[in-house]
Amino acid sequence: MKRRTAREKALQALYQMDIADTEINEAMESVLDGAETDAYFEKLVTGIANKRTEIDQLITGNLENWKLERLANIDRNLLRIAAFEMRFSNDVPVGVAMDEAIEIAKRFGDDQSSRFVNAVLSKLKNNPAE
Repeated sequence: MKRRTAREKALQALYQMDIADTEINEAMESVLDGAETDAYFEKLVTGIANKRTEIDQLITGNLENWKLERLANIDRNLLRIAAFEMRFSNDVPVGVAMDEAIEIAKRFGDDQSSRFVNAVLSKLKNNPAE
């Protein structure tokens, strides 16, 4: 599985976990739909689930006039994926994590998602102490 696909599948699993309060393994199985799993996909979903409080604090610290729970579910989970990759994944350059999140936002989000995701991630990139 390509990393872009792993990120997209992770987004779908995280979405299910948020919307339907699905357990992590059930959400991962559901989005794979019988396909073989992928190590990077698993790393993203489990890593984000395990560090969700810390990741959400990073995101919240870089939001202006927004509350995390008021964000569109797609945007919130894309930010979680990118924030995880930016802060906790040593094998993904920050720019790549940002670019991937922006491109996936164009595909899955609304008309404003990619610009919003870019703005928040740019702040996160420039505020490493947050």
